[in-house]
Amino acid sequence: MTNKIFDTLRNIIQDVNDASELQQALNIIVQRTKQVLHADAVSVYFRDDKADQLVLMATDGYNQKAVGKLKFNLDEGLIGVVLNQTEAVNIKNAQTHPNYRFVTETDEASFHGFLGVPIIQHRRALGVLVVRQTQQRRFSANDETFLVTLAAQLAGAISHAKKAGELTNLLEEDDHTSFVMSGLSGSPGIAIGEALVVFPPASLSAVPDNAIAEDEVEDQINAFMDAVNNVEQEFKELSQLMAGTISDEELGLFDAFCLMLKSDTLLDACIDRIKAGQWVQAALRETIDDHVKQFNAMEDAYLRERAADIKDLGRRILMYLQKQQTSSQPVTGPVVLVGEEVSVSQFSEVPLKHLVAIISSKGSASSHVAILSNALGIPSIMGVDDFPVNKIKGQKIIVDGYNGQIHVKPTAAIIKEFNRLIRDEKSRNAELNELIDKPSETLDGVQIPLHVNTGLLEDISPSLKSGAEGVGLYRTEIPFLIRDGFPGEDEQAKIYQQVLKRFSPRPVTFRTLDIGGDKALPYFPVVEDNPFLGWRGIRIMLDHPEIFLTQIRAILKSNKFDNNLRLMLPMISDVREVDEAIVLIKKAHEELSNEGIDVPYPVIGVMVEVPSAVYQMDALAKRVDFFSIGSNDLTQYLLAVDRNNKQVADLYSCLHPSVINAIQHVVTVAHKHNKTISVCGEMAGDPVSALALIGMGVDSLSMSAGSLLRVKLVLRSFTQKQAKKLLDEALLMENAKRIRLLFSDAIDQAGLNLYIKQ
Repeated sequence: MTNKIFDTLRNIIQDVNDASELQQALNIIVQRTKQVLHADAVSVYFRDDKADQLVLMATDGYNQKAVGKLKFNLDEGLIGVVLNQTEAVNIKNAQTHPNYRFVTETDEASFHGFLGVPIIQHRRALGVLVVRQTQQRRFSANDETFLVTLAAQLAGAISHAKKAGELTNLLEEDDHTSFVMSGLSGSPGIAIGEALVVFPPASLSAVPDNAIAEDEVEDQINAFMDAVNNVEQEFKELSQLMAGTISDEELGLFDAFCLMLKSDTLLDACIDRIKAGQWVQAALRETIDDHVKQFNAMEDAYLRERAADIKDLGRRILMYLQKQQTSSQPVTGPVVLVGEEVSVSQFSEVPLKHLVAIISSKGSASSHVAILSNALGIPSIMGVDDFPVNKIKGQKIIVDGYNGQIHVKPTAAIIKEFNRLIRDEKSRNAELNELIDKPSETLDGVQIPLHVNTGLLEDISPSLKSGAEGVGLYRTEIPFLIRDGFPGEDEQAKIYQQVLKRFSPRPVTFRTLDIGGDKALPYFPVVEDNPFLGWRGIRIMLDHPEIFLTQIRAILKSNKFDNNLRLMLPMISDVREVDEAIVLIKKAHEELSNEGIDVPYPVIGVMVEVPSAVYQMDALAKRVDFFSIGSNDLTQYLLAVDRNNKQVADLYSCLHPSVINAIQHVVTVAHKHNKTISVCGEMAGDPVSALALIGMGVDSLSMSAGSLLRVKLVLRSFTQKQAKKLLDEALLMENAKRIRLLFSDAIDQAGLNLYIKQ
């Protein structure tokens, strides 16, 4: 395709993405495609699953009266051929094709040339996009390429427009029509609460709608103008700073920015929206969006690039507005924390006594917030496509963390049913609580200690109350994530000492600072094209020994009273990294000794979460005292599946044959060297997967506190011999779903399915 056609294609997709509802999106498609291809008619057919038919949804060139009325069976006509073959059909005279179905509703007697392509999303054909011409000739190869490319990129946009329109209509209705949305279960449980919407700083797209009273309008306008003036002053200062460094022509850009900033179209439009009752931040969001659409629609490439400048202006204004107006909201009752991508800091700002659930439209079941919510026993749902974050403030929401479902505006009958389920859940949890003081051992007497994963001081009490026998993974990065800069040595030591004292004499395993990948510090940004294969974990620490040594000194100092510390190194992919880390640990220990601080030398272990470590177990075992398998990352790297990517979420399984074979190998080699081996990933907290780990012979399991009693129930209901027999069967299987079913069936047969529901 030529650059001009490519630009046109991009503009069509942008316009469809911006459409507020489905019909508008479809009309854009047919009208713009007809113009670009100089076709005589363009039509979109959508699949109606209830009727098993294809329905004409929009057309430009056919009789408009046929829209919504013309229907084909899924295997009928050329439309059915395109749908079932899931590939393009290009014919010079459609009427000669054996599958052609002549219809009178469209007035198509004069049309001959036919080109149809399927609209596919996630392997499923949603509909068919068709172009027609009166001439008896095939459409060109370029036409076909354009239409196939357009259809491939439109599927998601059409789905988004469809959902956005439906949800907006439902939310704006006065009745109590409920609707359900689905995502990925981050942590189990059921909760009912009012939506508390949070949004990240300087993110216009995340700003929610919020109506204001008439007496607030003047203050909002003043706040807006103050922010604009601050941005203007910022540009003037930048211009003065760069004078003499860049050319006068480049310096003139700052003047251009100021002109754009103070343009009547931007100022007046925003002020008009405020006067109409919208709060300043949402008024700014809508105004900037309108300007961006206008620039994106321009044919001139230079002018289109100015859309990025408009976005930047909007972000700068928003930053000043957010400094003026705190985003904190009073919380008095049960709330569901809702955001595009809920952060750890946003999580920590809501009082735990009021926080009943979390919904994040981005992220996955293995994201950091999901892990934390699991640790605190708070139901969470992640990765909810097209969740109307901006429209949901104050709505009553039911979160079903077991099934990954969200009920918005639930009816009285639905609320009544879920209240019953909550009572049942509390009853089962009360029965599980009877296991707290009972030993964690199999029916044949094999002791398998159950530890907790934690990183918040608030999580200590729930962990101890759950009967945890120690901490298998203390995430030391969490104190770093919720601060504005690196905490100092004494500040860190104070935190670590509290954890060691509260759990004493139980062991506490501190994982050294593990940042990078999906755990970025705002004050230490790591920007990479492929962060999960990049600079993270021990790699950053070895490159920044000043950070690593400070943390190691703090950890060692905190251990001077109870000696229940274990030190663990993350993201080890090579024995050289272990050797270099041990040199630094010895250095920190010697420094403290020279300062008169007598602390024991730590027990050191490594996390096995990179495939290369699986095959270096013999060499690693000569250097360290224990191993811990990080099943989340190990699964991700073995399967080459980003666990935070919803597109491939169904490929991520810790019971994949390659994963269980790798873990079995690690356990075998560790025991050969008389080293203990634990599993501290989310696999350990899943009762079904835990049964497989028991069969492998792991020495301990570490999980979120909310999962501990369910795992203990399973552990105490089987012999290790039974678990080993099931594992032997699983190792012969080639499919992760069959392996999970094998262990699930065994748990069901033991009568435990209601208690371990996840």
